[in-house]
Amino acid sequence: MNLHVGCRLGNTVKEVTHAVVLVDPHSSVQAAILEERWESARPALRFTDLYGNVCRRVDLVAGNADFEYDATIRISPDPEPMPGPDDAQHRIEQLPPELLHWLLPSRLCESDRFTDEAWELFGESPRGAERVQAVCDWIHEHVAYGVASLPTTTVLETFERRGGMCRDFAHLGVTFCRALGIPARYVFGYMPDIGIPGPYPTMDFHAWFEVYLGERWWTHDARFNTPRIGRVPIGHGRDAIDVAMMTTYGGATLETMVVWADEVEPALAGGRA
Repeated sequence: MNLHVGCRLGNTVKEVTHAVVLVDPHSSVQAAILEERWESARPALRFTDLYGNVCRRVDLVAGNADFEYDATIRISPDPEPMPGPDDAQHRIEQLPPELLHWLLPSRLCESDRFTDEAWELFGESPRGAERVQAVCDWIHEHVAYGVASLPTTTVLETFERRGGMCRDFAHLGVTFCRALGIPARYVFGYMPDIGIPGPYPTMDFHAWFEVYLGERWWTHDARFNTPRIGRVPIGHGRDAIDVAMMTTYGGATLETMVVWADEVEPALAGGRA
């Protein structure tokens, strides 16, 4: 099926402010893009960072600091797959060297401070897929969704108050898994409401996490705790700091944000910006 995704962000700046914007689908799904469009007052330089995230550098100018991204993507009509018994959790000494990075604590995911809690809560569960699912089940059942947080909110704060937003749920999943010796990374992106009964909240970006089991990365989402259709990753990173939707080098205030992710009728591919 085809999915129409994108966003429009309105900013206020007093003088020219340089920004790095992260709203394009991740490089791993770029081949599925049928058409896309980018609009901003000044030209944007497109590049890929060390995590494979597709970024745009652009100058936000006073009087017109808005930008818009719009794309049509070909996606699977099936819910995302889940790991099974054959997708084993690797012993740390057997992990490929490039995956060791995803076991380390980061600024917002303080996994080194959660070793005791993680093993107390999940140490009796079977290794691998069942242990990761136990992490998701616990977060889904014990952490209240909708408790406002800040960009600087850490996992310790989320754990102590038992509440947060989707980014906090993802951070908590990442942290527990790393503390248990399972490579994990934070992800955010577009997620439509396909196959889910309404009423639907206002569309927004969504955050989840991925773990490495067997020979690949697997998607897990403690907020909804069920496989979804049409999830489109934008950014992978150690935590939300690595994949900020917009990083500005100067004074800029985000005033408005509109996000869309909707199924559309198949159409011929158009040009790409």
